[in-house]
Amino acid sequence: MFGLSELAIILIVVIAVIAVKKGPELTRTAGRSARILRAEARAAQDRPKPQVIQGEVLRPGTTGETEPGHGTR
Repeated sequence: MFGLSELAIILIVVIAVIAVKKGPELTRTAGRSARILRAEARAAQDRPKPQVIQGEVLRPGTTGETEPGHGTR
């Protein structure tokens, strides 16, 4: 019967074999994800800040812009 140390060695070998097969794919995916995250962070910083106008009140869920074809109320 196998002991704990033999099972640990077998587990390490199996993990190494899987890492060799899937490693390049995983690193490519991680690189793409990092690039997308960095681009989104830059885009969030580049957005203009909303302007606050004294006395103007917006209802929750509105953007303050009128919809096409609808007038102001």
